[in-house]
Amino acid sequence: IVADFRARIQARADNEERWFRIQKSLAEAIKLAGLAQGPFGKRFNHQRRIPRAVLERATATLLSAEREIRAARSFDALYELVSDLIGSIHGIGTLTVYDTSLRIGAKLGWEPESVYLHAGTRAGAKALGLPSRVRSLTLSTLPGVLARLSAREAEDVLCIYKDDLRRIRRAAG
Repeated sequence: IVADFRARIQARADNEERWFRIQKSLAEAIKLAGLAQGPFGKRFNHQRRIPRAVLERATATLLSAEREIRAARSFDALYELVSDLIGSIHGIGTLTVYDTSLRIGAKLGWEPESVYLHAGTRAGAKALGLPSRVRSLTLSTLPGVLARLSAREAEDVLCIYKDDLRRIRRAAG
């Protein structure tokens, strides 16, 4: 699973991170993160079903808090702030809060140190028999090679490969 992730998916995730890191200003990175907009104006897949008006409301809220966002001193602090700012907007869920935090964090130089759980990663964690009713998992709780990934990579693997992880666990009995 990890080899497949590295071969097929990791470069795309790294390119997304790079896209936000190279923005000319924090305000531009916040705007693009809030709108879930990548290069060429294309919306990122995770947020494709969220109505534009919802993303615009979230973006305006985030931009009005640029000073507080800039003051965040860790990914966890940034995540909490983004969650407080936009988490209660109807149509914004935990995946969007995480993705938005990850994108803004790229500009600020903050990466998650633990694996944040949303619907997909929660299912992946549950498939591995890990705690799934918590906000996040430390890397040390992950089995084998997963524990050697970055938290961002482990989040991707748990989410993308959740069905494979379930099948493997069922087969192992």
